[in-house]
Amino acid sequence: MRVLIVGAGAIGGYFGGRLLQAGRDVTFLVRPGRAAELARDGLVIRSPHGDATIPNPPAVQAAALKPDYDLVVLSCKAFDLDDAITSFRPGVGPRTTILPLLNGMKHLDVLDAAFGRDRVLGGQCVIAATLDAKRHVVQLAPMSAITFGERDGAMSERVTQIAAALGGCDFGVNASPVIVQEMWEKWVFLATLAGSTSLMRGAVGDILAAPGGAGFMLGVLDEIAKIAAAAGHPPRQAAVDRTRSMLLAEGSKLTASMFRDIQAGARIEADHVVGDLIARGEAGDVRTPLLRVVYTHLKTYERQREIVSV
Repeated sequence: MRVLIVGAGAIGGYFGGRLLQAGRDVTFLVRPGRAAELARDGLVIRSPHGDATIPNPPAVQAAALKPDYDLVVLSCKAFDLDDAITSFRPGVGPRTTILPLLNGMKHLDVLDAAFGRDRVLGGQCVIAATLDAKRHVVQLAPMSAITFGERDGAMSERVTQIAAALGGCDFGVNASPVIVQEMWEKWVFLATLAGSTSLMRGAVGDILAAPGGAGFMLGVLDEIAKIAAAAGHPPRQAAVDRTRSMLLAEGSKLTASMFRDIQAGARIEADHVVGDLIARGEAGDVRTPLLRVVYTHLKTYERQREIVSV
């Protein structure tokens, strides 16, 4: 199976690198600057599962793409989605399946409109990773997994083939018949964590130590869970219990990547992760006063960042 990984950042670089280590047919679609880095230094991974350096990994730029890939794995941020679609479109042929690993749900509508719903799987990943100052992929915690499936719940032949192609590569691979439900449950958790830690500028343990901290986080969780329920995907009890236990862990250093991006002055996915939830809440007649405070804060940050960068 020929696999095109769109981007060789923290997520694409980690999963693509592990696939290459296992001998899979993987090519990275990258911009000229990243292509030069990979050619010069190789793809460097620092991980609790073992470090790796892959010299001169296969890489291609958009202008050289041909429509002969079986699978496109999309690991970009939501704010780069339109540019990513333009870049990988020439690589999409008659047999190509697209597997997005973005958070939230809005990107599915965008990809469906661009390529047709039958080409686009549901998908998500679990990993804490970043690029360091040397542009090395650094895995921050041991967990790493990709979950995907047909959005209608069918266990299709292509899902089985993709699971086989991705399996055995030092990360978990889960073919799911309820991928849309699982995407919603991750969104509920992620938006609660990202909104709370970004707004309060602290880890979960710091928020819990502040007066009203636990009530605030659980209030945000409740609003988002109601949005998911109104959309037809109420979080299952196990997901709710897991999220609550992580939010109520005293002394926890847990933060969201959005918070870390704010600390670094980087772009964030305010509209995709939080703004779209509010819009779906309005459609479902769900009140979201706490989530609106979070969103106002994130949009204020984005505005300040734009002014500084001008």
